Amino acid sequence: MDVTVSVEGLTKRFGDFTAVDNISFEVNRGEIFGFLGPNGAGKSTTIKMLCGLLSPTSGSGHVSGYDIVKEPQAIKGIIGYMSQKFALYDDLTVVDNLEFFGSIYGLQGNKLNERVNMVLDMAEISRQKNDVVNSLPIGLKQRLAIGAAILHDPPVLFLDEPTSGVDPIMRRNFWELIYKFSEAGKTIFVTTHYMDEAEHCNRIALIISGRIIALDSPDNLKKSIAFNVYSLRIDKFIEVFDLISGQDYIHEAAIFGSDIHILSEGDFPLEATLGGFLGKKGFNNFQIEKILPSLEDVFVTYARKFNV
Repeated sequence: MDVTVSVEGLTKRFGDFTAVDNISFEVNRGEIFGFLGPNGAGKSTTIKMLCGLLSPTSGSGHVSGYDIVKEPQAIKGIIGYMSQKFALYDDLTVVDNLEFFGSIYGLQGNKLNERVNMVLDMAEISRQKNDVVNSLPIGLKQRLAIGAAILHDPPVLFLDEPTSGVDPIMRRNFWELIYKFSEAGKTIFVTTHYMDEAEHCNRIALIISGRIIALDSPDNLKKSIAFNVYSLRIDKFIEVFDLISGQDYIHEAAIFGSDIHILSEGDFPLEATLGGFLGKKGFNNFQIEKILPSLEDVFVTYARKFNV
């Protein structure tokens, strides 16, 4: 496979604070590669370094063969970048925004008109082309923002928390656009803190405190948990969580909504043992079932290992 993005020992410090801590990875052409982690994990800082917007403190990186330290201007010309705050001009119309961004990328005349019309159709915002951006709902602003990022047909697209603040339906529609770009051979690098979004990626890197703690496909990461996962549904789940967390046959316990997810050794009779324990403690109305691990289970497991 062609490697489009490569990073080796990339580090960024702001004074005494290390935002990105010695990370290395590669992204292949046409791949949807995700950075999954909480706010402040170093996702946006990494993207800004790869886009030539921030200089690394140490380490190296290349995007489509260009050096992120020595050739940041060249990188800016061959990537699309969509920030989480949608860098749009609210007092201009939709089409004015697209024409402005197109001109920045060197498009003009018939080529500019052709690309603007393509984006309007692709993003399904043709009917709003003369609307002032400030009047648009956030979902349409999101579509316009990604349209502006791909006007010049870049081979690599960096999306930084692109669906933050939009509802689940808009998020799903947005991902349909991302799939189209990937099918067209574009490389997609996306950051997110949504577990369900990370499922859409070919591979994901789990990142905490500036460090990559795991990197693989969603399915392989789930298989990497060498334990059975159970869901415990019970009243007073917070009280019960504190009660069972100290049991030596429970490797890991975490609250997911109003359920408790439990990791236990594969050959251990957890349902019978935990059921008997809860019965002795006076809890009779509960349900324990074995479930497939989720990415959230994976993230919690790796995060606990990292923090040990």
